[in-house]
Amino acid sequence: MAHLTFQQEYMQMPPVTRAYTTACVITTILVQLDIVSPFQLYFNPILIFRHYQLWRLLSTFLFFGTIGFNFLFNMIFTYRYCRMLEEGSFRGRTADFVLMMVFGGACMLVCAMFCSVLFLGPAFTIMLVYVWARRNPFVRMNFFGLLNFQAPYLPWVLLGFSVLLGNSILVDLVGIAVGHIYYFLEDVFPARSGGIRLLKTPRFLVQLCEPRNEDPNYNPLPEERPGGFLWGERPQEEQQPQQQQ
Repeated sequence: MAHLTFQQEYMQMPPVTRAYTTACVITTILVQLDIVSPFQLYFNPILIFRHYQLWRLLSTFLFFGTIGFNFLFNMIFTYRYCRMLEEGSFRGRTADFVLMMVFGGACMLVCAMFCSVLFLGPAFTIMLVYVWARRNPFVRMNFFGLLNFQAPYLPWVLLGFSVLLGNSILVDLVGIAVGHIYYFLEDVFPARSGGIRLLKTPRFLVQLCEPRNEDPNYNPLPEERPGGFLWGERPQEEQQPQQQQ
């Protein structure tokens, strides 16, 4: 089978994942080329509400730092779990997926006003990981070929690794907290006796994000795959099911 070109691979990404990861990469490139400064992107309530620099409400989620290991690490996890959510539990429900991202982003912005967090991209990534992990509790993970654990522990493993990289623990805690709030409101509370679904997707958003006919050759990335890469470990097709990629 002929290898797909980069353009074909890119266009096969689900739309929300493609839009968000592309925006993150473009923002980082603009900063790397000194076309845009990080000082123009960070979250600052005074500049937003007094000087109407409203783009900061979005740009704070798009910058993960200059190109390097930290940036690549965050982008790999952002792309992977955003895509697995969009093609897994949110498959055919693009509007609901967009609502989750808007709700999560709004909650993080409120938290940032009290926690003095400047860039919320890593927190957004942790939120995506948290929701995926809670919806796939029995998936076995392998992190760097060193740790084996169940999926719900993944956000905490990433938090610990982030601390080792010298990042603030507060950012990841915000992401975990917001992810849990969404998971509780969407998956836990409605299933309880007398519970209702509080997060209802507006009709205009459903109409805007109504899925089109899918390409029969489209090859999605199933959500059931383990989310941790076997970092530094040679792939083996005959591994046990819990270690398969």
